[in-house]
Amino acid sequence: MPLIADLVAVLLFVILGRGAHDEGGIVAGTLSTAWPFLAGAVAGWGAVVVARLPGRSQRAGLLVATGVVAVGMLLRHLVQHDGTPASFVVVATVVNVAFLVGWRAAVVRLGRRAAPARSL
Repeated sequence: MPLIADLVAVLLFVILGRGAHDEGGIVAGTLSTAWPFLAGAVAGWGAVVVARLPGRSQRAGLLVATGVVAVGMLLRHLVQHDGTPASFVVVATVVNVAFLVGWRAAVVRLGRRAAPARSL
């Protein structure tokens, strides 16, 4: 389930970014833009598995975000050959860390709310 949540978060990043730039081609364009970042998420998950981290941990979220940005930007750069602005790297890093660590933090917070109160 955390892997699927991460892939959805990365797709949301791509969809929001494409929408902000008024880019057309909803399905084909989204997939064309998303694949390097999705590959990066899978690479990040490889690191999560190797490190034996729980998938819902915030450390796992940071590893996945690192994969999304590092691998995703490298693949994007290799395929597009038109440069990668530093501002895009910064925005992608901030948004993906917020999304990939953020959903995990929300799950923890909601779990605490749902837990019965303990009496002393």
